[in-house]
Order: sequence, then structure tokens, then C-alpha cells
Amino acid sequence: MKKTLTLQRELNRLKNEKAALQVQSKLLEKFVSLARATGKEKVLSAILQKTLEISTELATAEKGSLFLLNSKGAVTDSILTRKDATPEQSAKIIGTVFNKGLVGWVRQYRKVGLILDTKEDARWLDLPNQPYRVGSALAVPILRGDKLLGILTLLHAQPGHFTPETADLMLLTARQIGSALENTRLYSRLAESYRLLKLAKLKIEDYSKALDAEMEKGKKIQRDFLPDQIPRIDGWDIAVYFMPARQVSGDFYDVFLLPGNLIGLVIADVCDKGVGSALFMALFRSLIRVFSGQISLQGVSVSGTCKSDSDSFCDYHHVALRAVSLTNDYIAVEHGEEGMFATLFFGVLDPLSGKMGYVNGGHEPVVIVNPGGLKKSLGATGPALGMMPDSKYAAKSVQIEPGDIIFGYTDGVTEALSSNKELYSRARLISLLESPAHTASKLIEQIKIDLLKYIDDAPQSDDITMFAVRRKH
Repeated sequence: MKKTLTLQRELNRLKNEKAALQVQSKLLEKFVSLARATGKEKVLSAILQKTLEISTELATAEKGSLFLLNSKGAVTDSILTRKDATPEQSAKIIGTVFNKGLVGWVRQYRKVGLILDTKEDARWLDLPNQPYRVGSALAVPILRGDKLLGILTLLHAQPGHFTPETADLMLLTARQIGSALENTRLYSRLAESYRLLKLAKLKIEDYSKALDAEMEKGKKIQRDFLPDQIPRIDGWDIAVYFMPARQVSGDFYDVFLLPGNLIGLVIADVCDKGVGSALFMALFRSLIRVFSGQISLQGVSVSGTCKSDSDSFCDYHHVALRAVSLTNDYIAVEHGEEGMFATLFFGVLDPLSGKMGYVNGGHEPVVIVNPGGLKKSLGATGPALGMMPDSKYAAKSVQIEPGDIIFGYTDGVTEALSSNKELYSRARLISLLESPAHTASKLIEQIKIDLLKYIDDAPQSDDITMFAVRRKH
């Protein structure tokens, strides 16, 4: 007899475990089907509903409710017995049963709450206007380790419907439900994270498109600041090359006409890169033009008269080159806090005589080459522009003979990096200039081809700018 009872208990235990595993299997199947389906955003709500349906069927209950709790014991999701309850009524019901009812008792003690007869058990609480009759009730904690994930409540109209055996079965089942619900909740959080991530990605893409559009506008505006057409001067050949490292650049060149049939030649490199440099590039370029063309700006003006009638090299060269000092002072005083400066070469060329006055404000030496190679190097005659007001700049002059080429460049040429991160170097550039081409455009092309071959597939590290001016005769 004793052996028979032992076998019967073991058989019941195995049946309960099988039933519990079947519950977990059904929940897992439901979870997988929902996770794979498109448009199923409320996976957790659907799994809660399925959990309640399976549990009600397993315990042959008539009705039930299910609450999910967070780590602080607050209800995060729920399915109430009263399906027609408004959000306000639902909140009131949850608050009431958690304080005084069977659910509250289970939450406090984390034990199975079995009520054989609701009329004789103080833990049962009849709610106002309750549209159904409850004779017996069973509330089971859903635990994951020592963590209370939720509470499952099952109801039946007849007293004594739920037994201790039913309670054992549902307690065992609740462990499997806890595992399934925890995985589902984690998945829902992950799905929500993916959804938010997707929204953020779309916002970033929209912002990126808008930023690209603005940068493209900035790129076009900067191109408009560069000469649209190089002035054609009888007896002279002029070529330029400009390749920014980013959408906008701090490098610039300029070739423009000045009063007295003179030509202004500028090549410059504003510190740093990007939008800030591009804005200052536009400012430097405009100031040089303004201050060298007998135009006033905020009360500062440039006179174009010669200081000495005996000087065959008209002092207009020197007056125009004062534009460098005036530009330096304006930037240093008005924009000194930004810490922006530029290296700049400004030459004023008389195309008839071939004489050129110049100031080199901390820029790479502009060189003069001829068929015999490097003829002269025009080094710095003062510091970079914009660093300190009242900086001193010397104006020098040079004679350009027929066949000579004036070649200017920025450090983006000599400091270009190969795929091995080795510098192009000034020595390599000079070696090309020792055997220059016979036209300005061919010289630029010769250097460009060698430079791009050297860079190969390495990312461009800096803006690259060059100009070449050749006297034909």
C-alpha cells in the first residue's frame, strides 16, 4: 500500500512537470511566432494573454488575472478579470487588490494563496459592482530566483474547485511561466530599443542629409569666392589647381585686376580645416581685395598715390601691399578671440615691366623657375596674418623675365602623405621644379600627376592649392 502511494505521488509529480513543460513549450511557440511576424509590436501583451489562457485551461478555472511587476514591486503590465474596465477603473482595482486582497497577500509573502471558499477566507475581497461570482480562488507568485516577476490569479464560481494538488501544479507551472515571461520582457525591451534606435537612425540620416545640403551650399559659396575666370593678360600664362581635403577649405588663391593695369596674386592657407576656416578664408580674401583697391572699410582706407616721383617702381605696389598689414590688424583686433590666422603671399605684378612687389606673411616660399631650374625663392617677409596687431611686414620686389614662372603652393603639397604615411616633402617638389615644363598649365599638371600618384589611395590629409604664372615675352 505504501509503495502504491509513493508510486502515485511520483506519477502525479511527473504529470505536473510534463504539464508545466507543455505550458512553457506553448508559450515559446507563441513567442517565436510573434517575434517572426511583421507588425507585431506588442509581443509582451500577447504573451500575457496566452499565458492566462493556458493557465486557466490547465487549472479548469473560469476566469483569471495576471500582473507583471518591476523590481520595485509596481505593476507594469496586467490583464484584469474585468475586461470592460476603463483605465481609471483598472488603476483603482489594481490598487485595491494589491493592498487588501489575495494578490496583495501573495505579493507580501510570496507564497501560493489557495482559497477554498471565498465566504470563509478573510483574504478574499469582493469588489464593488463585481459582475461575476467567485466561490474559490488560487493566486500563484511567478518567481525567477528570488525576484517576483508577477502574480497569476485563477477564479471559479464553485467553492472547493481548486485543490492543493491544483496549487502544486500551478506553482510548478509558474516557474516555467516566469522563465518565458522574463525572456519575453527582455525581448520586448530589446525590440523597443531597436525601434528607438531605428527612429534615431532616421533622424540622424535626415540631419545628415540636411547637413550635406548645407555643406554643399557652403562649398558652392566658397567656389564663388575663388576666381570664376582667371584674367587673361597679354604676354602671360596663368594656371591654378585647387583640391580641398573636405567639402570646404581654408586654402585659397586669387588673381585679380588692380588699378593702374596691375595684377594681384594671392595664395593663402587659413589655419585648421572645415567650416570655420572656410569662413575666415572668405574674410581674408575679401579684405585683401578691399584694402588693395582704394576702397574703405570701417573708416580704414588705402591711398593709391606714389610717394616718390623718382621711383620708377611706382609706390602703388607698396601701398597695395599695405593691404597685408591692414588685413592683419583687422583680423587680430576684430577676431583675435577666435585665434584664427593665415599664412599668405600677396604679389602685385606689373605685366608690362615684369616687376613684382610682394609680401610673404609666413607662407611657404613662392619660387621663380625658368628652363634652367630654380631661379629665386621668395621667403617670408613677416609673420602669419591675424596673430598680433601691428605686426611688421616688409615689401620686397623681384623682376620676372621672359620664360620665368612664378610658382606658389600651400603646405598641403609638401605635407601630403603616402599610404605609408611618408611626406611628399619640399625636396621632391623642388626636384620637379628643377626641370620645369614650358607652360604654366603643364607645370601644374606635372606636379599634380606626381603628387596624386604619390598619395595613391591614402586619405587626403590637407587642402592642396597651387598657382603658376609664366611670362611669355
